[in-house]
Amino acid sequence: MFLFYKKSFIKAVCFLLFCITTHAQKKQLVDYVSTLQGTNSGWDLSYGNVYPTIALPFPVHSWSPQTGKNGDGWKYTYKATTIRGFQQVHQCSPWMGDYGVFSLMPVWGSLKVNEEERAIPFRHANEIAKPSYYKVRFDNGIVSEITPTERAAYMRFSFPKEGDAFLVFDGYTKFSSVTIVPEQKKLIGYVTNGTFIPKEFKNYFVIEFDQPFAGYGTWSNEGKTITPKNSSASGEKQGAFIRFKPGTVVQVRVSSSYISPEQAALNLKQELGGFRKFEEARQAADKTWNTLLGRMKVEGGTEDDKATFYSCLFRANLFSHKFYDLKEDGSPYYFSPYDAKVHDGYMYTDNGFWDTFRAQFPLSNILHPTMQGRYMQSLLDAQEQYGFFPTWSNPGMSGVMIGNHAISLLTDAWMKGIRTFDPEKVLQAYFHEATNKGPWGGSSGREGHEYWFSLGYIPYKEVSESGAKSLEYAYDDFCGYQLAKATGNRFYENIFARQMFNYKNVFDTTVGFVRGRDKNGNWVPKDFDPVEWGDPFTEGNPWQWSWSVFHDINGLMQLMGGKERFNAKLDSLFTAPNTVKYGSYGHEIHEMKEMVLQDIGQYAHGNEPVQHAAYLYNYSGQPWKAQKQLREIMRKIYNATPDGFPGDEDQGETSSWYVLSALGLYAVCPGTDQYVIGSPMFNRITITLENGKQFTVLAKNNSEKNVYIQSAKLNGKIYDRNWITYADITNGGVLELEMSAVPNKERGTGPDAVPFSVSLNH
Repeated sequence: MFLFYKKSFIKAVCFLLFCITTHAQKKQLVDYVSTLQGTNSGWDLSYGNVYPTIALPFPVHSWSPQTGKNGDGWKYTYKATTIRGFQQVHQCSPWMGDYGVFSLMPVWGSLKVNEEERAIPFRHANEIAKPSYYKVRFDNGIVSEITPTERAAYMRFSFPKEGDAFLVFDGYTKFSSVTIVPEQKKLIGYVTNGTFIPKEFKNYFVIEFDQPFAGYGTWSNEGKTITPKNSSASGEKQGAFIRFKPGTVVQVRVSSSYISPEQAALNLKQELGGFRKFEEARQAADKTWNTLLGRMKVEGGTEDDKATFYSCLFRANLFSHKFYDLKEDGSPYYFSPYDAKVHDGYMYTDNGFWDTFRAQFPLSNILHPTMQGRYMQSLLDAQEQYGFFPTWSNPGMSGVMIGNHAISLLTDAWMKGIRTFDPEKVLQAYFHEATNKGPWGGSSGREGHEYWFSLGYIPYKEVSESGAKSLEYAYDDFCGYQLAKATGNRFYENIFARQMFNYKNVFDTTVGFVRGRDKNGNWVPKDFDPVEWGDPFTEGNPWQWSWSVFHDINGLMQLMGGKERFNAKLDSLFTAPNTVKYGSYGHEIHEMKEMVLQDIGQYAHGNEPVQHAAYLYNYSGQPWKAQKQLREIMRKIYNATPDGFPGDEDQGETSSWYVLSALGLYAVCPGTDQYVIGSPMFNRITITLENGKQFTVLAKNNSEKNVYIQSAKLNGKIYDRNWITYADITNGGVLELEMSAVPNKERGTGPDAVPFSVSLNH
């Protein structure tokens, strides 16, 4: 009997230990994320053009290892073999550059401060790259670790036992001021660098170390001048260094603020003051990301599918950056990049709306309505401070790209019930936007607005990228019309109703494509070729741009000759030879190369104007083609590797497309309350909403082959439409889909199944 109990006890203990071990080894959602996704990029070919971001969701500051030279937009490239620093970063695109940058770099043995000379070889096998934790063991034995908060970071540097240990501070490309305070084991100062910044801009920093200094000094002149024991330096490209005893493991806490040195110190206290050790800060960062990622729980699919999904979900939750700090009482305030004054309230930045109005903001409206409400008011605040809405802030106004898409963001929020702002003020501001040209580039105000209201289109050669601007302005004016109509403002409703159909004026029915048109009404050029890129189109050709009529697919369909011809042309988009003619560019740009490599006809997913195209079969009576095509796109051109994106990631746009499409939904026309149905990647995805409710997309019998929807139910009732509403999601419920390897060519083909088009719903 005793032996029996003894054996039973041993079995119970073993089972308990097994359970404990299994639980301890259970994969966290953050473990699925690879921040190296998309880092195998350069100016000539983009698989994402991102860096391995170390950050919390929508942070003020992010962090990254630096392989490229100071000022290089490609701050980290996967093919690089050395790291020269660990930067505080804010960059939303390599084409825009960074601002407010400084870095720290461990150096062992002899002091080297020049960025080339201090670079240390590393191998990816010795690198861990997660949102909440980055670690690299250099070939010389130094170990560097970083974990983030919203406005600060905790770092740890472990040096080999033999040889001097240094940390080098680099003030980056322009002005920097640094003061060493040895008795407090601290560096303080500020940097001023960036392109789109007011002259008053400063990024104040405070850096605290937990180990005493064995020596210190400053450096300048690209490292040619080193001044030991000097405790302060100010000027162009200034730096500092700290020496520690051999074998030191030094913990570093760093924080900064755009408002004041005092606020930088307060940020350090508020965000890192509760952590005694590095591991505590890391656990808190893990928890933050696991909580957010867990709000979109996927079931089914392969481990690779989950890695792709959660890596994209991570990227979709980084931009826009917060641009405000919190006072001691918790209230927000910010230094404005628009008027260089300090204001109470919220501000956000680092986002190009030409990219992100399509998917990133519609996804955030589902996941983060409170933040979106604050964001929308901040757009009005920015407009009041500068005179125009931001279109691509980095952090201030740039005017890069085309269109006036702040109105898309504001209208989309309003139509989805996010109503934290005054629509009358929005419409007044947008009317000013549409009837004036701002001081910056093509999207600051409306370039060619005189032609827009007189001719009904932007004429070729009178204004660059005229065809693309005509399409974008028509959509934006639809958003103005939609907001005015929804709020009972007949004055602005009538104004914008006149322009929202102007897309028809750049569609040539004789060739079946959009094209350039001169001010006399003539189609140009005469030797039209739809595979030719460039002017009158932005980073694309007529094959891609002809579908950019988000608000009136029905009207576009009629221009193309009806459903049959529309479907035939849409089929051809995905099957036509992927021929490229350089056109006005005169040479290959990376978007061209990416389209050819993706090998999906003239469909160029790496650039935004055509990313909605596969969903358009839902408007033309053949939704099963959308289901098949979308699954092929997701599987073919997305993964969690350094080659993981089909072009520029663009502040969460390309990743948000994947997240929404993997969910089986997409906002073809932001500015309405609809999400169009595609084909979900997983057996089940459950969204936990801010209001505590859950919405589930359940795809029964889903598999790599079973991509077609046989039947659908919404909350238990047969559902034949090819779209659902935002309220369907936020009210909670279940969209239940029966999947099959054979298309159902009857479901979703009736007139009530068709998503919104303004010519049908006008």
